[in-house]
Amino acid sequence: MSSSDATRLGRVVILNGAPRSGKSSLARAIQTSVPGTWLNTGVDSFVATLPQGLTPGIGLRPGGERPDLEPAVTRLYDLLFATIRLQAEAGFDIVADLGMHEDYSVPLGILDRAASVLGPLGALLIGVDCDIDEIMRRRNADPQGGFYATGDIPPPPVLRWQDGVHRGKDYDLRLDMGRLTPEQGVTQIAALLADPPASPALSHRTANSFASSI
Repeated sequence: MSSSDATRLGRVVILNGAPRSGKSSLARAIQTSVPGTWLNTGVDSFVATLPQGLTPGIGLRPGGERPDLEPAVTRLYDLLFATIRLQAEAGFDIVADLGMHEDYSVPLGILDRAASVLGPLGALLIGVDCDIDEIMRRRNADPQGGFYATGDIPPPPVLRWQDGVHRGKDYDLRLDMGRLTPEQGVTQIAALLADPPASPALSHRTANSFASSI
């Protein structure tokens, strides 16, 4: 990073989608193809820092299966969003691949938490789609030692991901990464970064939340 980078506010791109939808490949393509000093963070790298008692942390899947873990999930998301903000304020560009949803035992307001911290930075929220057949093909091809649920028929947890990860969200861009290559997807992201919306989805959500509270 050059000395001039340290004085500018870094750009923030959040990729939100189900596991195996293509977020990680897209994040790597951003680092390779989009000019800037891109740091990559997200579910996998963040969960790798956790002790066993807190796993899967922010990767907790939809369904409300671990209400005992949900208070920690909110704190971990808050920590992640605050860290992303600090990195951007230090002049780094950030691409984060996440699977934000609200299908817990009680709503946790994860997207609103993201909006309150990252919305003022002009962070861009991108929805990453992939059809269920392709999701299952990728899971079956590389189950990572049983970490990913597999089978000929999509298991209920996989279907819950497909339903819950995009529910109630407005995006600045949606990409079908079951049909697009990472290079094709990053071309659309680069165009969005070159001409961002006047009111990105997260900042718009922040404004609406504020208006509804006064």
